[in-house]
Amino acid sequence: MPNGVYRVPPPVNEPIQDYRPGSPERASISETVSAMSGEILEIPCVIGGKEIYTGNVVKQVVPHDHRRVIAKVHQAGPRQIKAAVKSCAEAWENWSRMNWESRAAIFLRAADLLAGPFRDEVNALTMLGQSKTVHQAEIDAACELIDFWRFNASFMQSLYEEQPISSPGCWNQVEYRPLEGFVLAISPFNFTSIGGNLPTAPAMMGNVSIWKPATTSVASNYVVYKVLEAAGLPPGVVNFLPCAGRLLGPALLDHPSLAGVHFTGSTGVFHTIWETVGKNIRKYAGYPRLVGETGGKDFVFAHASAEASEVATALVRGAFEYQGQKCSAASRAYIPRSLWPKVRKQMLAQLDEVKMGDPTDFSKFMGAVIDRSSFDNISGYIASAKRSSKTQILYGGGCDRSRGYFIEPTVIQVEDPKHKLMREEIFGPVLSIYVYKDRDFEQTIEICDTTSTYALTGAVFARDREAVQAIAYGLRHTAGNFYINDKPTGAVVGQQPFGGGRASGTNDKAGSTQNLQRWVSPRTIKETFVPARHFSYPFLAEDEK
Repeated sequence: MPNGVYRVPPPVNEPIQDYRPGSPERASISETVSAMSGEILEIPCVIGGKEIYTGNVVKQVVPHDHRRVIAKVHQAGPRQIKAAVKSCAEAWENWSRMNWESRAAIFLRAADLLAGPFRDEVNALTMLGQSKTVHQAEIDAACELIDFWRFNASFMQSLYEEQPISSPGCWNQVEYRPLEGFVLAISPFNFTSIGGNLPTAPAMMGNVSIWKPATTSVASNYVVYKVLEAAGLPPGVVNFLPCAGRLLGPALLDHPSLAGVHFTGSTGVFHTIWETVGKNIRKYAGYPRLVGETGGKDFVFAHASAEASEVATALVRGAFEYQGQKCSAASRAYIPRSLWPKVRKQMLAQLDEVKMGDPTDFSKFMGAVIDRSSFDNISGYIASAKRSSKTQILYGGGCDRSRGYFIEPTVIQVEDPKHKLMREEIFGPVLSIYVYKDRDFEQTIEICDTTSTYALTGAVFARDREAVQAIAYGLRHTAGNFYINDKPTGAVVGQQPFGGGRASGTNDKAGSTQNLQRWVSPRTIKETFVPARHFSYPFLAEDEK
């Protein structure tokens, strides 16, 4: 490349297509969904750019019609896991030395490919394989991942531009080196964009990664991998490895070349990863970077000055979009008694308009939960609430897995603000509400802060600015992403860097420079232009007589 100080194109958030009736994008996605509904993908492992068909096949089914198979996925075994580590080591030599502008160009090209020729395919498979509506697929699988790749390229440049001052006679520099070894990226089912970001954020910084996609989202994730291939990502920089966690963990978390783990998933699994790394700490070449975003018990806290219709809308959207299967979904709410009758009336009226079913039918607001295990867990909480004299189901409560894993949007009022429905992550379309006495406003803030171990997202609704300030301060450690007069979901890359603390993760803020900092090891360089030629300093001279 010719000499020059280059700048990546200024990132702009990808416009969200609205798929309204009669629009060309609606016609296009409908055609793609129809074509893909009749196909069964055969998905291999990809190691060093080579497709590996192991013959050990697991089926990915359609959650809203679990008799339909969307993909047959070849699972990695011990031999493929070992080969992936070797492939990472081989790819690291050239990739870690590639100039950053060339790395950026690959991911910027991937963003444009996803925005264009691959958009319908990744959205369609997210709708079919993860039971997302077209809107939820669009904001996730297309827009958010496009944003990750464009903004991360800009964040990378900003990070590299952070340089120390230099005093006369020397030049001080900081080099941001890739980590030595491989990064293990373990992605969740609920966001295709997270699947794409977890292995590529480290890769953009010159690292190599092994990507384990969730079993229930392999189809859409594989399209993302094909986008990276089409963009020119060299073989072995990201190795695509569908497999059982029970095989992957022991093989890779014990490996001396483990440089880091980029994880989104359950708190329990992340605890196990952390414990395993701790036990193995003497094995590693360096201290592995552990970056995780885990669970949430996200809240909406309303003050008496709030507008009831705004609170009701935030609860319906925040709790029930994508069936509540967002780490940020509203799962508990605190509503003052004076406001509750209006909020209840308007929320229930809106819920009466919600339609649930096959999300490829654009009239549906909700689809199915992801699989049988999730269905059983969520329905278990609802069944417990039905049996309890301390809870009242205000809406929904129906569960039906005869065709798909369908659970109605369910609203439960609790008497006890410390009830397990207010404490435990359910990860489904269940919203628990505690109605507090207006005079207990400050006490209820403390209850909200101390009830759950999680601290991912939260929202306050109030017109009284002093109330907003009191809630924001009282709950300052209860949410890594805090929303004022908005639902607690929908963080946008470049606008609201995402992540939480406490049991919700390491708060390394995906979609920001902070996350990319975790995937580099800085080296400070000092160059002296005219070195000293004798050890002596002026203070050593004798005093004049």
